[in-house]
Amino acid sequence: MATASAEQTPQQVLKEINAGKLAPVYFLHGEEDYFIDKISQAIEHKALSDAERSFNQVVVYGKDTTIGTIINNARRFPMMAERVLVIVREAQDLSDLNKEEPQKLLESYLKQPQPTTVLVFAYKHGKLDSRKAIAKALKGKAVVVVSDKIKDYQLPTYIKEQLDELKLKANEEVIRILAENIGSDLSRVHNELEKVKLNIAGKQTELTADTVHKFIGISRDYNILELQKALLAKDVAKANKIIVYFSKDPKSHPAIGHIAMLFSFFTKLLMAHALPNKSAEGIASGMGIAPFIAKEYAMAVRTFPAAKVMHIISALREADLRAKGVDSANMTEYEIMQELIYKILH
Repeated sequence: MATASAEQTPQQVLKEINAGKLAPVYFLHGEEDYFIDKISQAIEHKALSDAERSFNQVVVYGKDTTIGTIINNARRFPMMAERVLVIVREAQDLSDLNKEEPQKLLESYLKQPQPTTVLVFAYKHGKLDSRKAIAKALKGKAVVVVSDKIKDYQLPTYIKEQLDELKLKANEEVIRILAENIGSDLSRVHNELEKVKLNIAGKQTELTADTVHKFIGISRDYNILELQKALLAKDVAKANKIIVYFSKDPKSHPAIGHIAMLFSFFTKLLMAHALPNKSAEGIASGMGIAPFIAKEYAMAVRTFPAAKVMHIISALREADLRAKGVDSANMTEYEIMQELIYKILH
């Protein structure tokens, strides 16, 4: 059985669970729901067999239960099984989580948890305040996992890990296409890769750009990478054609997502400007990026001087706020993007 320790990454905990090492108490919290769900599902799969589940698994929701009820369920003895599994979904909705008496009850349980029970708190949409008594009580007594939103620079590595898990391969360029066009919604990343695997089953194991465009529904000519290329070439007509295409399907092409991608690109471009060696080789080495991506930044350094990049970043921040409804004056997403493209290219 796994033992409680300091906060662990989702990947570390999943590795332990898949090896059959289960801890008495898990507290999963953070802004990224994907890992909270994935760890909960992995525990469900490993803790009990299908036959054992009906008598030994209890699933409750925060808004419908109390700490007292949870602890009572956790203190049960298993029936014809090795353990009892108690899962508290939407634990952030527990009305008495921050009340003194329920806290003492939970603290008492944490000091001596039932050895035949696995108790899981799935606390979503934010982190538990580390200053609260309950957070201090959990420290060292439970496996605490923080599921943070993945950063843009971490996304290619995460996609590579997912491909490995699905026994698929892809080169850096294909991984970049996936990262730039799917974005950092990990559930969507997982679902899209599963869909591709299903469609190519038995035919190939390495994803190509053609495969990705075909099965994920990314247009070859109208996507965020093509928009970046149009901006680098200062091709006003092509840039505007692409945002017109985006405007026809705003659900699949939300302005906020595209602005975030462009913001990531131009903030990295500012970093490239700060490097002593601004050649493709110098940028690849200095920023730790693939040579074919570094070539784009080397070209962008020549196209957009540092002062212009700072103005562009300011325009992107303004567009992001407008896309979120701040000082937007009822502008449509297309109008916001149209104005942004104008500011970048003029």
